[in-house]
Amino acid sequence: MSTSSKLKGKVKETVGRAVGNKRLEAEGRTEQTKASLKQAGRNIMDVLKR
Repeated sequence: MSTSSKLKGKVKETVGRAVGNKRLEAEGRTEQTKASLKQAGRNIMDVLKR
């Protein structure tokens, strides 16, 4: 899930930058950050389960 969210965010960021839409660009960066944080949380949970 987080990989698709990261990709979706990257696409939004790139399109936003290409068309000069700062809001879309920021939304894309936000989605990427949320996906990264989710993945980090999963990694922490995996380590704690060991």
